[in-house]
Amino acid sequence: MLRALVARVALFARSITRHSSGPTLGAYRAEETTAGLGKTSDMVEERMGDCWSHTKDQFDNLEKHTQWGIEFVEKYTKFVKERSEIETNYAKQIRNLSKKYQPKKNSREEEESKFTFCQAFLTSLNELNDYAGQHEVIAENLTSQIITELSRYLQELKGERKSHFHDGRKAQQHIESSWKQLESCKRRFERDCKEADRAQQYFERMDADINVTKADVEKARQHAQSRHQMASDSKSDYSSYLQKFNQEQNEHYFTVIPNIFQKLQDMEEKRIDRIGVSMRTFADVDRQVLPIVGKCLDGMTKAAESIEPKTDSKQVVESYKSGFEPPGDVDFEDYGQAMTRTPSDTSLSNSREAKEKPAGKSKGKLWPFIKNKNKGSGPEDFSHLPPEQRRKKLLGKMEDLNKDIQKEMDQRDALTKMKDVYVKNPQMGDPASVDPRLSEIALNIEKLQFEAQKFEGWLAEVEERMPSKSDTNRRSGLYETQNNTPVSNNCAQDRESPDGSYTEEQNSETQVKANVNPVLPTSSTPEFDDEFDDEETLPTIGTCKALYPFEGHNEGTISVAEGELLYVIEEDKGDGWTRVRRNEDEEGYVPSSYVEVFLETNAKGAMTYI
Repeated sequence: MLRALVARVALFARSITRHSSGPTLGAYRAEETTAGLGKTSDMVEERMGDCWSHTKDQFDNLEKHTQWGIEFVEKYTKFVKERSEIETNYAKQIRNLSKKYQPKKNSREEEESKFTFCQAFLTSLNELNDYAGQHEVIAENLTSQIITELSRYLQELKGERKSHFHDGRKAQQHIESSWKQLESCKRRFERDCKEADRAQQYFERMDADINVTKADVEKARQHAQSRHQMASDSKSDYSSYLQKFNQEQNEHYFTVIPNIFQKLQDMEEKRIDRIGVSMRTFADVDRQVLPIVGKCLDGMTKAAESIEPKTDSKQVVESYKSGFEPPGDVDFEDYGQAMTRTPSDTSLSNSREAKEKPAGKSKGKLWPFIKNKNKGSGPEDFSHLPPEQRRKKLLGKMEDLNKDIQKEMDQRDALTKMKDVYVKNPQMGDPASVDPRLSEIALNIEKLQFEAQKFEGWLAEVEERMPSKSDTNRRSGLYETQNNTPVSNNCAQDRESPDGSYTEEQNSETQVKANVNPVLPTSSTPEFDDEFDDEETLPTIGTCKALYPFEGHNEGTISVAEGELLYVIEEDKGDGWTRVRRNEDEEGYVPSSYVEVFLETNAKGAMTYI
């Protein structure tokens, strides 16, 4: 642009010089003007540096480039936002997975939590839940440290870019307006020079013509002089405005435009730096949670290492041992010796007749420990369970009751304090409003304490009547002095109830509990009565001593007191029941584990184990 301007002015100056022959036109010194403009152009070229002012003709390209930079920031912000959503969804799925496999309350899974491998799995689930929390932290930090900051920065960037390009266009419009004004001055100067040239030529012709009057010559001279004056004024205006334009142009290309481009360059560099900072933050957000994630993984590893197979196997033993002692040795039965029973006790013929009854009349007795699925889980005192398991259930029930009592007491204490506050400060509330709740809590505590005492009584009764190893051995020695042969009833070690719900084969590591009253389904016991009705009176085959009291509420059973001596008329056939007789009118079944049986020397059978 500068070179084109210089070329035009030089051409105009040469045309003036070519058409001007008088010393007045030579005074315009167009050559000096051309030389000054050329010098200005050279100075412009010399002062151009490496700044962005080199791109003054690439204004549109810069505008496109900065717009692309803004779009890139928007694209990166969207990328981080999608990553944050992925982290949030992943954390949610991990939490749901952990929650799904947590042990349920009041279920079998809660009971299984006592095993070390179940505890390890629960710990792993909790650590996994914490692990999910760290992914939530990642999502939150990505949102707060990158997405929010970049969104705010984008608004600032758009506003700054718009302001810079507005200033650039305004400066460009100003220099273009100045240029047009300079062109107007130049054209006026050119026109006045041509008019002055024509007026000078006309004056010279008039002055050389002898036929022209002196007045006409003077008039032509004055006209030429006025034209020359107009040309001189136009030259002055043109020269001064040209100087002004050069100054404005110099300021435009060396100050205004470079400043605008420098601001755009700073803006672009700041944008690029901001992207770099966001990318570093993107990595740091993950790096910050790595220590906690590592602790979560270490917790899972530690939980896995805490699994103890031997401890778990012992837990199984503790859970299912019944407290019954194993059966004693079975004595040899010598059938080669003659039977010496008296008719009053028993007779071989009677025994054989009893055993040779038709199969239709010898009905199998019902299993006493069959669980009635329509009646719940068992009696309140857990008497349907083996002694050791019953003791554990009672202890657990007492612990729950004590917790409930303590909870009610804490509520009572809190309400009492509240009532005292109301008494001292009536404006805070009515003390009488607390009394109904205190009465209700007192009633609840009384009920819970009654329940606790009831279970304490059952527990004390069980623990008092649980025989030890030494008691068993002492009883065995005492019975041996009575010239009787203590043997156990024929009990198969793999005995099962008809529905598979109970077996008398139990672990002998714990003591036997007392007062274990089995629950007989009353709706399914008529077979005992059928046997009594159909069979003749059976002879006695031995005696027995009751070790524990038995209520005998069900049909076909007989109640006994602890220490009572009874006659045995039918030994245990493998179902856990022994048939006894108190007198001629009273006989029935008792649990084999509740009595110590002493068969006569040549009577078939074995002592019932406890």
